[in-house]
This record gives sequence, C-alpha cells and structure tokens, in this order.
Amino acid sequence: MKFDLDEVQLRSVHAPDRPLRGRMDIIMKDGFLRVAAATPKIKVSDCEFNAESICEIIRNADKDCALIVFPELCVTGYTNGDLFLQNVLLGAAEKATEKIIKTTQNYDGVVIVGVPFVHGAQLFNCGAVVCKGRLLALVSKKNIPVYSEFYEMRHFTPGKDEITIVNYAGFEVPFGASQIFRCAEIYDFCFGVEISNDLWVAKQPSIELARSGALIIANLSASSDAVGRDRYKRNLVAVQSARLSAAYIYSDAGLGESSTDLVFSGHNIIAENGVILKESKKYETGTIYTDIDLSKLSYDRRRISTYDSAECKNEVLFSYKPRELKLERHFSKSPFVPFDNTDMKERFEDILNIQSVGLAQRLEKIGGNAIIGLSGGLDSALALLVTLRAFDRLGKDRSGIHCVTMPCFGTTSRTLDNARSLANVCGSTLHEIDISETVRSHLKDINHDGSHDVTFENAQARERTQVLMDLSNKLGGIVIGTGDLSELALGWATYNGDHMSMYAVNCSVPKTLVRHLVAFEADRLSGEQGRVLTDIVNTPVSPELLPPENGVISQKTEDLVGPYELHDFFLYYFLRFAYPPSKIYRIACIAFNDAYSSKVIKKWLTVFIKRFFTQQFKRSCLPDGPRVGSVALSPRGDWRMPSDASVNLWLKELEQI
Repeated sequence: MKFDLDEVQLRSVHAPDRPLRGRMDIIMKDGFLRVAAATPKIKVSDCEFNAESICEIIRNADKDCALIVFPELCVTGYTNGDLFLQNVLLGAAEKATEKIIKTTQNYDGVVIVGVPFVHGAQLFNCGAVVCKGRLLALVSKKNIPVYSEFYEMRHFTPGKDEITIVNYAGFEVPFGASQIFRCAEIYDFCFGVEISNDLWVAKQPSIELARSGALIIANLSASSDAVGRDRYKRNLVAVQSARLSAAYIYSDAGLGESSTDLVFSGHNIIAENGVILKESKKYETGTIYTDIDLSKLSYDRRRISTYDSAECKNEVLFSYKPRELKLERHFSKSPFVPFDNTDMKERFEDILNIQSVGLAQRLEKIGGNAIIGLSGGLDSALALLVTLRAFDRLGKDRSGIHCVTMPCFGTTSRTLDNARSLANVCGSTLHEIDISETVRSHLKDINHDGSHDVTFENAQARERTQVLMDLSNKLGGIVIGTGDLSELALGWATYNGDHMSMYAVNCSVPKTLVRHLVAFEADRLSGEQGRVLTDIVNTPVSPELLPPENGVISQKTEDLVGPYELHDFFLYYFLRFAYPPSKIYRIACIAFNDAYSSKVIKKWLTVFIKRFFTQQFKRSCLPDGPRVGSVALSPRGDWRMPSDASVNLWLKELEQI
C-alpha cells in the first residue's frame, strides 16, 4: 500500500512503509514526550459552549505537548440522559466537533475528545482522535455500564473490534474499538484509546492495545465522585500502567456536568509503569502536563521476556515533528529511597525483613553462630541490625552473634568506641583483635617498604577477612558480609578481603539506603542503641586504612571515589532502565541542579562508568545474599556481564555531551 503522510488512512501491519523501530533516541532527545489530561468547564447539552471551552484549552496548550486527552462525551456533556436520543443534540455535537478539528490546524499534537456517534440505527460513545485539522478515527467504548448510577445501555451500543469506514464531521475515517495510533516519525509514540468503564472491567481493552504495541493508553472518562473513590481510581490507574508497562492518561469529567444525582470531580491522573507522575486537584478545571519516558517503557517491555506481544491489525499513522523538551519532570535525588514518608516505615521494615529472613533461613539450614566484622561504620552496623532480627526470629541467643572489631593503622577512637558500644548494647559477644602487628609482619614478609600505597591498604582488609574466616571455623559459624550494592557497583572492595563472606546481607542495598535504614532503626530503638546508631549515621564513610590526622578520619571514601548520592543515582538508571550515559547526565543535572555543577556530575559519571566496567570481575564471584529491590548485581541472576567487556562505547557516548 502506497502511503502518503498527507493522507491519513487505515494501515495494515504489513504495509511496506512502516515507521522505523529504534530510531526514537536519535530523532527525539532521550525518548521523552509531553502529554496532557484536560478537563474543560462545560454546560450540559450546550455543544457550542463546550466546543469553545475545548478549543480554548487547545489554543493555550503547551506548544511542545504531543497528546491532549479530554473527558468522555465532553462535547455534549456526559449527563444528558435521554437527550442523547435527540437529533438536535447529535447534530450539534458533530458541528462542534468540526470546530474542534479546525482549531487543531494550528496545533502540532494529537487531541482526543469524547463524542456521541450514530452509525446505522445505533448510538456509540466514542473518542474522536484528531491531528492537525484532520479527524484520524473514531474509537468506540466497548464496555457499557448498566449498574448503580450508570444507565448508558439505555442509549449506547457496545463497540466492536471490527473496523468499518464511516463519515463524520466531513471525514471518512476508521471506526471501531480496537485501533492503534502510531507516529510516523517516532516509532514508540504509539497509543490506544479506551473509554471510562473500559478500565474498570476484568478484561480491559487496553490489554490488547498494549499487546499490539501501544505504549500510551488514553482513557476518556466520566467517573462520578464518591467517598474514597479517588484513592481507588488512583490505584487502578497506577496498577494498570504497571501491568501494561505503559503510560496511562486518565482524563475525567468535571464541573458543568449535571448535579441532579451525582458530582463529577475532574480528577485527572497520568501514570507511568506503576508510578503516578501527575494528578489534578479535584473540583477544578484545566490541564495537567507531564513528560513520559517512552524509551524507558519500551526497554521494560523488551526486558520482560514474558511480555506477550500480539499482531497489530488496525494501525493508523499520524505525523508529529520530534523536538527536544526542556524537561519539567521531577527526578528524585535518591531513587532507591521512598519519597513518601507515609510509605517509608513500611518500606524500610520490608527491606530489613527480607534481609533478616534470608539470613535466618541460611542459619537455620546450616546451624551455628554469626561472625561480623564490626567497624563502627554504616555497613557493618546494618549487617548487625539484620543479624539481630534473624537471631530473634529463630529464637537464638544473641550471644551467638560474635562482633569482631579489628583496630589497625587508620582506626579512630570514634569508630572503635561506637563498635564496642553497639556490640555491647545489642547483647552480642564482642571480640577486639588489634591486627597492627600482624599486618606489619606480613608487609615485612613481602618486602614492602611501608609506604601508604594500595598494598598497605589491602593488606589490612585481607587480614581482617582472614581473621573472620578463621574465627568462623573456631566458633562454628558463618561470616556475615557487610559490603553494600554501591561498593559492588564501583568495585570499592578489596578482592578476597571485604569482598568475601559466607552470606552478604547488604549486597543489594545501596549506600544511600543503608544510611536511611540505620537512621530508621536508630529512631525505632532509641536509648543507648539509638544514640550509637545516630552517631554512626553522622560519621564520614571511610575504610580507615590510612592513619588518622589528629585523631580524625583522614581517608573519606567520597573524596576518593565520588559522592554516593550521585553514584547511586547513576546506578539506578544505568541498571534499572538501561539509560545511556548522556541521558543519565541530563536527568542528573536536573535532579542535582542545586547541589553539583554539570562539570562535577560529568566527572563522577565518567568515574562510575569506568569503574563499573573494569570491576565486573569482582562481581562475578560474589557470595550469596538476598535481593531486596529491582536493582541488584548477583552474577547468578540479576546481572550477567563479561568481565572483559569494553567500556569504549559508553565513554564515547558520554564524551559527546
């Protein structure tokens, strides 16, 4: 079929001039697309007023918005009742739609409005899809409610999947329930339409639309308000977007609908893969905008091998000129940490329980005690807190937890005192073993000159691990690993030193989250235990392998390898969504615009990329440990990467910024 972008027409999946897949990030910066949900102020049955209200929103719309979704039957109003059977109303609706179509001539994006449409002897509840002065299609509502306050079946006929060509508002267009709309220039700008109750049924049309390729679902709704319904609706939209790995735009009818028996709140919601990006205030009219990430959605579908795709039978093409957006989307500085305080306690309890249950099961299986190298720092404190929970879960005496503090050249009195205090207040058994002379003897054995080089540092880390391993044999137990996810990503661990253990409870907990978990436990436990934990939270992160200066920590990890809040941000988007370095840099500059310069962000991002690739060999032989979130680096399932993979492509991409 010969296809001309100037003539929009029904498109078969087998057409030869199908848009190119995979070019979006080349022609559209980083895959971001601005979308909107709009609720106009309307008057029931006043199609001329409603059309002008809709047109006013279109005329004032963000010039970079690619898709605006209006509510169900917004051209007439949803609450017309038996007036929907009147030809006067239906004729006025078509005329009003013509005006809306004409208004879009000066608007680049796609607009979807709700209209009634007569076909033969039947009336259908439809979404009219409009682009640049053209009607592209009419999409009919499949599931017509006839319960509680709804009586749509009195007037409307359920839509069918079969596509027919109809004439409406001066255009011959495809009409039917199952249609996909794809941008000719941007392959992943692909959406489907469902209407109101289509979302609330057991088998939503959006399931097949997503299987056929739609990354965006537009829902034109008129949902009456009731106590608690906003929360239910919010959860429904979020869950549906997660099930489909899609963006979901929910546009709701609001002020102006009849209040005879019902009130409509205009509660608009835009969600992306389970996360609500934007929602409107209830009982207000207007437009909400947000930037969705099409490339992230597309990646997730590729990543999930069980995502069941289907053949797209009915595809309508449209044209939209790509552009680079000045992003208005919010990016959390701490993507691993819950931003909602109401969820934080529950989330932290979940994490600590996952860690402790994994350890408890391991201890129950093999029996014995737990041996922990307690440094007075964050990671070992968290490992001890997890072990305490595991022992309590098993009903084991806490004296079977052997905390070993091993002061050496870089140990400060602050960390040593905190290690002693924490072990004692928790009821564990404390062992204090000064390894200074042992390390000196070892360095002498290998003819080391005593300089403070990497050998000097790693000899201490390996000696500590040897002590722990040997004590595990002597005391009949297992060594509990303390290293965290951030250290594994950066390779900030001594090979066969702190890199090794018998069960690594922190292996999928990043450093920023470690700090929050320890602070959470400090608040929960209070007393002396809380005081010690709070001081540990406030202690600079350090391996303490170099002598202190005037009794104060001289070796701060973040001075050497970079801020952990940046590295955790990089790690999350690099692993979870496979963002390229340039995209990570772009959103990091937005998230940290008040904390770091773009030059500093690029510097540490370069460090992260280099270290992530060069240190894979350490991750290839990690001990067992529990997975607590969506990002982990276990070589047995979460992250499989050759140790000798070249970093050149990623560095080259970063250099082009």
